[in-house]
Amino acid sequence: MDRLAPFFVIFAATLWGIDSIVLRPYLYTLPVPLVVFLESGIVAVLLSPILIRQYGNLKEQLLTKDLVAFVGVALFGGAIGTMAITKALFYVNYVNLSIVVLIQKLQPIFALTLASLILKEKLPREFFIWAGVALVSAYFMTFGLDVPNFSTGDKTTIAALFALLAAFSFGFSTVLSKRALKNVTYATGSYLRFLFTTIIMLVLVASMGDLGSIVKVSTTQWIVFGIIAFSSGGLAILLYYFGLKRITASVATICELSFPLTAILLEYIIRGNILSWVQWIGAIVLILSIIKVSGVRLLKIRKTSEKFTQHS
Repeated sequence: MDRLAPFFVIFAATLWGIDSIVLRPYLYTLPVPLVVFLESGIVAVLLSPILIRQYGNLKEQLLTKDLVAFVGVALFGGAIGTMAITKALFYVNYVNLSIVVLIQKLQPIFALTLASLILKEKLPREFFIWAGVALVSAYFMTFGLDVPNFSTGDKTTIAALFALLAAFSFGFSTVLSKRALKNVTYATGSYLRFLFTTIIMLVLVASMGDLGSIVKVSTTQWIVFGIIAFSSGGLAILLYYFGLKRITASVATICELSFPLTAILLEYIIRGNILSWVQWIGAIVLILSIIKVSGVRLLKIRKTSEKFTQHS
């Protein structure tokens, strides 16, 4: 199974690509916090048998630091990151969604930077070079040769900023996930991630007065929520955590590139949107930069894990 672990991550990332282009845009009429609450809540209910079976063991296995790590994963990955990428994808009628997905894949840069800040680890010069190349490439992939005009409320600019926020949040979640999964199985980790996300989102939705909007969810949208729960939601996280427990974060990052590649393909097939030649060059250089950044991570991952364990 260890040899097959990368394919579990690839399949999970492919499901996320399908979610981004095909499924999530159907929900754009709903408040973003409500979408994330319902999505995580449905998955938490479906995975609740895991808690019933593991409850006795959890009291012995989970330390306070583990719970704090899971709350952090839920806050940044489950709540903030998911809301940001969902909001970006809701500009479906104005933006090439594959661009949003590609910007979100700047996640490794934020993950390594945050790990460096948390663990006081010095990153090699190559990281900063390729990180800079990736950011410049992301700009040209998003805007081509045009200059973004913030004063006009340009939807592409707004979507790009939300995608950047998602990349930061998911990057922080990646750092915390390795610590959170230390003492639990991938299945238990998946459940706790969705449970804490649901609690956080319930508080947020209630405070914003969006709970009443549940009655506005159409039959089609409930079906979409169900499909997400059984594919890109619960199933994808289970597959991803299963693979992540058996491979390094650097390998997982490479495998996750099936996410934007799936998005680019589906965006063309479904909506006929294709990148311009300048954007294609930016996208290719961006992907190569992410691979190079992950290569830096591959060299540093063992030291990172050891330091994280010491700090924990």
